[in-house]
This record gives sequence, structure tokens and C-alpha cells, in this order.
Amino acid sequence: MDTDHVNYGLSAASAEEKTPIEDAPNPLPRAVLRLNNVMLLDGEWRFALDADDAGLNESWYLGRDYEHVATWPGSVEMHLAEARGLSDPARWHDQVVAWYEREFTVPACAEPGGRCMYQLTFGACGYETRVWLNGRPLRTIEGEDVHYGEYTSFSFELDESLLLPVNRLTVRIADTMDAETPRGKQESHVYKRGGIWYQTYTGAVRSVWLEVVERNRLRSRVSVVSLVEDRLVRFNVATRIHDPGQYTLRLQVFERPNGHGPATEPLASSDFPLRLEAGQKQQRVVLEVPGAELWSPEHPQLYRLVAELIDEHGYAARIEAQFGLRKIEARGRYVYLNNEPTYLDGILYQPGTASYEEIRRHFRAMKELGCNLVRVHIAGVDPRIYQLADELGLLLWVEVPSPHSSTPRSRQNHRAELLRMLALMETHPSIVIWSLYNEDWGAQDIASNAATRRYIIDTYHYMHLEHPQFLVVDNDGWQHISWEGRLKSDLLTAHLYTPALDRWRELLDQLTAGQLEGVAAFPLVVGDPFFYRHQVPLIVSEWGGFGFSDYGGPQDAAARTEQIRQFKHELRQRPIAGDVYTQATNIEDERNGLIDPQTGELSVPAGLLDSRTKPEPPPATPKPIV
Repeated sequence: MDTDHVNYGLSAASAEEKTPIEDAPNPLPRAVLRLNNVMLLDGEWRFALDADDAGLNESWYLGRDYEHVATWPGSVEMHLAEARGLSDPARWHDQVVAWYEREFTVPACAEPGGRCMYQLTFGACGYETRVWLNGRPLRTIEGEDVHYGEYTSFSFELDESLLLPVNRLTVRIADTMDAETPRGKQESHVYKRGGIWYQTYTGAVRSVWLEVVERNRLRSRVSVVSLVEDRLVRFNVATRIHDPGQYTLRLQVFERPNGHGPATEPLASSDFPLRLEAGQKQQRVVLEVPGAELWSPEHPQLYRLVAELIDEHGYAARIEAQFGLRKIEARGRYVYLNNEPTYLDGILYQPGTASYEEIRRHFRAMKELGCNLVRVHIAGVDPRIYQLADELGLLLWVEVPSPHSSTPRSRQNHRAELLRMLALMETHPSIVIWSLYNEDWGAQDIASNAATRRYIIDTYHYMHLEHPQFLVVDNDGWQHISWEGRLKSDLLTAHLYTPALDRWRELLDQLTAGQLEGVAAFPLVVGDPFFYRHQVPLIVSEWGGFGFSDYGGPQDAAARTEQIRQFKHELRQRPIAGDVYTQATNIEDERNGLIDPQTGELSVPAGLLDSRTKPEPPPATPKPIV
């Protein structure tokens, strides 16, 4: 970190700023660095349950006595339990409303001349969040009086006229069992807790922080698209402007620090003049990085981006991010990474309430198992895990947390959640596949409702046009959509579960022969007829789930190891492009993990899921006879 930069400094405006957050690895749950004053507001907050949802009518935000204290970040379920003297997370029904409050003093602004302002960011909170400063309601930078969504960050710019020597921050968080909101595998009015459905985990789930930012700056939203043939990198950046005028966007790409300090000479640099009006704007620019090495699981080469927005007086507002160059394609039978056919040895991962340190241990263990792909299953997670995957060399398959019912409102909520996630997750070369839905949760009428299919088709096309750096799966597991005989999914995926090896061979033979019905729980394709002839990669995206005897599986670890080995062998004997074993760790009632959730230790031999051999290349296209 360049501590000589004009924007950087950790002032001692209050005792809270002395917290050694810089000693923690990437302490803030975000992917982009900003060299500025940051004050974490984590820790003890006052807390009250609003059982009758009376707080808004009674104006609790103007001040009240709170009966309890709670530690932020933390789930509202745990805070309710602590308030009731319980040790396990409390369950709630229908809806929950909770209020949090604390005081803070503002850090000093390191840059005089009215260039700086204060920004308040919630790493994730919700599902419905309202915020007040000294009794005055705040509006997000996107213009929301109420923020909806609980998986991604959102920010407020603080009007200095509202700031006092000591400030009171009030937060109201509400959630319901509404099946139309994105929930993933948390219980709802439709799916109740038990089996594969988990207890709710909502509320103040990630850090909140106050920082000094420039009035005219780049936001922490950077998208990277690379075409490996030309070594050109397409950067999408977001500008936030309060003072219209002429600006220069300067991008510089450096080698990442190697322990001897940051590189001093950029590998590539370019200036882009921009005339910017007040507000927020997306801008794409292209930079050539000659001689850049490609990112892959075997060689996770990363580069450091320094982006500066320079005003007419030469003042530079700066952010930094890491990125890699890679290309992912679905072409015929194979998935190609950087133009090389790559078999996907995957594993299903559900982090649940795991801490970031536990997730780090899990990721290292998955790499040790021989996986090159992790399917992060239908959940919004701490964005630091994407950086971790970038550094370790793990491909990621991510998914939109699904609603539990199929309605126009659930589709609207689904799209809003997808867009929020995309805005914050496009820097990472590790993220290569997105699932829109899983096993038709939230799209249960996919076979019978043309409106549901139309929404998914339109979203698939949108992803291809606006986010071409990803492969897109319409509905993972079964009931993919065919329109005029064209699959609206880059991968044909199937979830196959059987403990019997003979039945496993039979299912795989049927699948690879193009049998689309009677293989998975539902037909593999709905809509117009689709005739599979190996024109898209085939992925067995869930299989196994081999627990021990109490879960209907092998009697011991040795038996499970041999069963996995035999099933993997059968997969590799057939024209299949990849597979995803279920799953990495135990979670709630699902007792089928290969990794200890706390320690990260393996219960099976290292390398068990590594079956990669370079597949035979497709036959060369014959030259036309002239």
C-alpha cells in the first residue's frame, strides 16, 4: 500500500479508529481498495426487538431506551437468543423486526478544500434496511429510502450539515418468511426448516464502516473482461460525480507485490479524457497489457490495477483492485479455459454461517482434494472468498439466491438480486459460471408457464450481451429451457443421486446417449423439443452425497473413499465435461461433507476428486474440397 498517497492516512480522531484493522487480512468485506480513513463500526450496539412493528409509528429513530446489547456483525437470530438468555439461535415465524443503535465520532478529513466527504457502508444487511443519522433518514447512493436485499453491500453519503461532534446511528432491519424474496435454502412459508432447508440467518450479517471519500471519485465497482487472444482488457468502472467538469481516467496495471514492496513501473498505462456530469455513470475503457500471463487454476496469475480519476486541478481520487486475464467458453463437448479443454473437478459448497477464517480453511482443503471448481450453492457470501479463490486458483460457479415461489414479483426480486451481485463481483477471474435458478426453486412452473420461461430466456440473453465473461446456466439440475430447439443454457446439467454403482453406470449411459427423460428427477429439457448430440458440454452438477451409515451411505471413511473413486472413474469414461460432488462440509441436517467444518481437515485422502487428464481434442474440421 502506498502510504505516501495524498488520500491515505489513519487519523486518531476517535478511540475507535485505533482498532488495528490493518493487521487483519483484508478486514473489510469488499474487493476494491480505497486508500483513505476507515473506521469500523463493528462491536457493541444497543438492540431491541420490535415484536409489534411499532417502531416506525412511534418514531424510535428519534431516540429511545434499548433493553439489550448485541454484537455487530451477527445474525438477528443470535441476537434474539442472547436477549432471551438462550445459547442456540432463536427461530422466528412470519416476520422479525429489530432495531440497532450506537454513537460514533467522525474521522478527520485528510484533504482540505471541500474535496472529501463521509460514506457509510454496510457489507450486507437485511432483507429490508432503513438507516437514520441523528434522527434524519438516509438515502443510499442509488436513491433508495429503504434498501432491499441481504447479500451485497450498499452505501450512504453523509451530508456534513447533519453531522455532530457525537453522532447517533439508528438501523431498522426487517425480514419475513415471504417466499417471493430471494432466500436460497433458508426456510420460508413454502419450505420449512429440516432436511435440505436451513434455519434463517438474517440481519446485521457483515461489517459496517465509515470512511472518508472524495466528492468526485471512482466507486468500488470494477468489471474486467479479457479476450486472451489480443491481451486486451476491458474495464468497466463507475464514476460518482458531485462537481461536473472535465476529468481524466488513468489506468495503470502493475505486477502484484512479491514481498519486496510494490512494483514501481507499470506494465501498461493509459489516460482517458471524460466529460462527466453530476451523478453516477458507467464507463468502459480498454487497455492493452503486452506479455500478460493468463490466469488458471494451475497458474493463478494476478495483476494489480490502479485507477485514478483526476480533476481539472490535478487531484487524483484512487482505487485499487486485483484481476486476472482468462477466457471461459462452452464449445461442443468441452468447457474451454484459455482455449484449452478443461475437465471440471468440482465440489458443492454451502458455507452457511462459517466465519471467514473457517471458509479459508475450507477453500484450502477443497484445493487439497484436487478440485479445480467450487460450486458456491445458492447463497450470498462474504466477497473476500472470491479474492481467496483468485489467489488459490479455484474456479467458482456462483448462483443467485432463489425465491421459493414463481410470481411476477418473485422474478422482479430475483433480477434485482442478480444485478446487485453482478455489480460487485465482476473483478474476479475465478468466477466463471452463474446459475440463474437451481432445481426450479422459485421457478416451479417452468414447464407450464411461458412467462417464467420468457423471463429466464431474456435474462440468459442479457447475461450474454452485458457479461460475456461468464457461462450461464438457466436452471441447474433439470428442466433447462429449449426455444426453437436451442438450449438457453451454456451447459446441460443433471443432478443424479444413487448409491448403487450399476445404477450409476446405467444413468450415465442414458445421459450421454441423449436420453432427456427418466434420468434425473424431472425431464432435463422443457419448452420446445431439444435433441442432444453433444453440441453443449454435459455436466453432472450434483452427485454422491455419500454420508455414513446413519445417512444411508457407506459404513466408514474407507468405504466412502472407494465409492467416490469408483463413481469418479465411471464419469471419466464418458463424454462428460465435468462433475460436482455433493458436498464439501456438513451443514445442519446434511451430513455428507468431506471436510471438517471447523478445522478444515479432510476425512478422505487428498487428491480424491482430482481426475483431470487432458481430454482428446475434438477432430479437426476437414478442409473443403476445391
